[in-house]
Amino acid sequence: MTLTMQDAATAEAVLEPDLPIIDPHHHLWDGPQPRYLFDDLLADLDSGHAVEATVFVNCWAMLKADGPEEMRPIGEVEFANGIAAMSASGKYGPTKVCAGIVGDADLRLGAAVERVLERQERAGGGRFRGIRHILAHDPQVKLLSPPGVMATAGFREGFARLQALGYTFDAWMYHPQLPELVDLMEAFPEAKVVLNHVGGRINVGTYAQDQDAVRAAWLRDLTTLSRYPNLHVKLGGLGMPFYRLGFDRTTRDAPSAELAEAWRPLLEPCIELFGTRRCMFESNFPVDKDSCSYRNLWNAFKRIAGSSSATEKSDLFSETARRFYRL
Repeated sequence: MTLTMQDAATAEAVLEPDLPIIDPHHHLWDGPQPRYLFDDLLADLDSGHAVEATVFVNCWAMLKADGPEEMRPIGEVEFANGIAAMSASGKYGPTKVCAGIVGDADLRLGAAVERVLERQERAGGGRFRGIRHILAHDPQVKLLSPPGVMATAGFREGFARLQALGYTFDAWMYHPQLPELVDLMEAFPEAKVVLNHVGGRINVGTYAQDQDAVRAAWLRDLTTLSRYPNLHVKLGGLGMPFYRLGFDRTTRDAPSAELAEAWRPLLEPCIELFGTRRCMFESNFPVDKDSCSYRNLWNAFKRIAGSSSATEKSDLFSETARRFYRL
């Protein structure tokens, strides 16, 4: 999405500008996608919302160019911590950017993953909180991972070390894989897990032909997952093309009222099932930047949470993320 001069001239007013926000899911990178680095994020943060802090989530950025393959993700944590150090100077505004850092580690290493986690802890300067091992696999969308990873012995052994050390796990998968997450939570019911992007409900290919069945399966698996008290959900990521909401195919800045109407059917069931203490709104920028501006994204979330109590809003916009990532 490329904003025009007309978009800038008719920009929405910020709703509830004093409501504290922690953005628990954004990326920074320098290609192959369009560059999105500290200055770009700062420009979005300057939209008028009261964003107190952010959490950087792995996106395979700035991996080390040499050394053992399993240690290459250390570079991403070092990179994010460098941005956090710049932000902590106060020179770039009040938001504590990258106050929490979610890195990457291949849990299929088994117990040997502990060495990678130890290095990330040192590289994170006290900000490293956990990892995201990307698990998304579906031939009709995009293959980011081999199939069946969560069930392998190596992954389970590595996950056990992650849990024992007290780190968080960001789970990114598509909705047909949710039963695999149920199996993982059954084996590790106390693990601190957050499901990314409301569980990746697909609306392309054959899935688009029977969205009623897709919704039923998605709700069934979310209902099962909601029984695990340490499992949380990130509310966002709906600008990605496989959700097929269409905002990514326009050159205008989608109004927050339209976004809220399209997003409610995916976000409200999660809030109803998990409660506000286990749900957190996320920007997923710059990925969702193709669909809307940072200002309108948070305005849309505020519209969706409009009837919530002050405590519930506090949970959704900041406190759930603050607790989960220990900010």
